[in-house]
Amino acid sequence: MLRGTIFISDNIYLWIAGGILATLSILSAAHAVIFKKDPRAALCWLWVCITMPFIGFILYWILGVNRIRRKTERWQKRGRFIAEDKTFQADKELEAAPLPEYALSLLELKNLTDRIIPIPLVYGNSITTMVNGDEAYPVMISAIEDAKHSVHLSTYIFDTDNAGRDFVKALADAAERGVEVRVIVDAMGELYSRPKVSKLLKKTKVEVERFLTLRHGAYINLRNHRKMLIVDGKTAFTGGMNIGDRHVINRTGGIAPVKDLHFKIKGPVIPEMQKLFLDDWFFITGKHIDNPALFPSPETSGNALARVIGDGPDKEFRILHAMILGALSCAQKSVYLVTPYFIPDKALIAALITAALKGVKVTILLPALNNLPFVHWATRAYLWEFLENGIHIYYEPPPFAHTKLFIVDGIWSLIGSANIDPRSLRLNFEINTEIYDQDFCAALEKRVIDTISESKEVTLEEVDARSILVRLKDGIMKLFSPYL
Repeated sequence: MLRGTIFISDNIYLWIAGGILATLSILSAAHAVIFKKDPRAALCWLWVCITMPFIGFILYWILGVNRIRRKTERWQKRGRFIAEDKTFQADKELEAAPLPEYALSLLELKNLTDRIIPIPLVYGNSITTMVNGDEAYPVMISAIEDAKHSVHLSTYIFDTDNAGRDFVKALADAAERGVEVRVIVDAMGELYSRPKVSKLLKKTKVEVERFLTLRHGAYINLRNHRKMLIVDGKTAFTGGMNIGDRHVINRTGGIAPVKDLHFKIKGPVIPEMQKLFLDDWFFITGKHIDNPALFPSPETSGNALARVIGDGPDKEFRILHAMILGALSCAQKSVYLVTPYFIPDKALIAALITAALKGVKVTILLPALNNLPFVHWATRAYLWEFLENGIHIYYEPPPFAHTKLFIVDGIWSLIGSANIDPRSLRLNFEINTEIYDQDFCAALEKRVIDTISESKEVTLEEVDARSILVRLKDGIMKLFSPYL
């Protein structure tokens, strides 16, 4: 009798446990269906929650829910973010600049950007291109060494190899002589090397903070992918380059080199970059840095019109994605797209093909050697559709090219940290700068064309000749495109 009672009791507990798991799975699946805007993402999480009842709902709540947006909304309601009525002196001095006559064909793009970004397009900037860490790092370190009152650095990866330690020393020395030095490094990005850079910097007077540490949750996405260095509120550096020996090409030994471009910027656009850094600092620490010295009066330095674009999963609207689609719709002559990771969604595929079909010369430059092979495989699954519709695709020879450029009609360019993939356009925090400048765009175009002359063009016949096994591998990776 007792044995039967125990058996029944065990069954009851199993049924209760099963009922709880089933309820959690159904509720999680319902949450995904209601709140996921992308139907593919909703379908994927629905499938995970229903077919994996023991761990599916756990995976969804860890990886599938955007707590960052909800958290920032709560903070905004409590007034934790910078209040709208608190403006810096620099804001009052900036005036939106009209497009020059040579750029009027892109007026619709400017109108679009004006509506989705509450930051003016400002005149009087200069942008200098620097190739690899060989050129960029000495200039950046020199700027830190010459800093008078402030240095703000944000980066995704900050290695503690030779190049990284050069930056650590320059930052520590600046802080030691009384300069306000603040560093933001992504908590996941700093794991690429040991010891962690935050550990080294905490031994100095540098204020260092890590973005989205593990105490906030196990976030693979929602990383701070921004790269920016602002010195004395007058000189800024941005682009696609992290900090580490990998970006120093002319060296011996060590890890495989990575080619990239970085940009030195001077002019009235810098205050917006400064505010973006301070917003991130506030997001991490809750401390509002309200120091007028960080915002000196903007000085004209060149002829470029520029605007800083800060985008991320805390935004309701996908700003960069909309801008890229808008630029493609306005293109009349040429489009050059350079990116290390190319995983376009349906809207971007349609926009690129539409531009090509209306007579625009569309050229895509990708790395032949990718540091993420599965991304390369997924990308390859998309190429047939582009080639079939007259888009030119080239593979840049090794070493791995990490460069990110988007140039339209030799008039407008987009530089910064974002790749053309879901991670950059939907899941991570990015910084980009749009630039209207014929001379700057001409120099970028020449650089791209010179690289193309040394690259291998991808043909439709080559893509068609892939074996069944290769096509299957590429196709499987394409299924995971929204999460690569």
